[in-house]
Amino acid sequence: MPGKVADFLRAADLAPVERAVLDQGVTVRRGQGYTLRITAVPAIHRRLLDLCQALDGAAAVPAQRKARREYENRVNLHAPTTDLGGQSRSAT
Repeated sequence: MPGKVADFLRAADLAPVERAVLDQGVTVRRGQGYTLRITAVPAIHRRLLDLCQALDGAAAVPAQRKARREYENRVNLHAPTTDLGGQSRSAT
């Protein structure tokens, strides 16, 4: 998860499981910022993504909106939802 998302979530009111996932994450420096690598089941990632929904609003700076979109793309890529509406997904 991008560092801007992790910083936002650390200030949010999280459940103990979510807080533990963030605390156990490994920080990887990326240029000027960082990435927090966390290991969690897809449901936790989806919950964290829901909690940072505020970063998609007008009050957030563009870098925060981009960081949230990147995290959402990563979650969707690595942990797709199980309900595909009867359609098959292809790798193309």
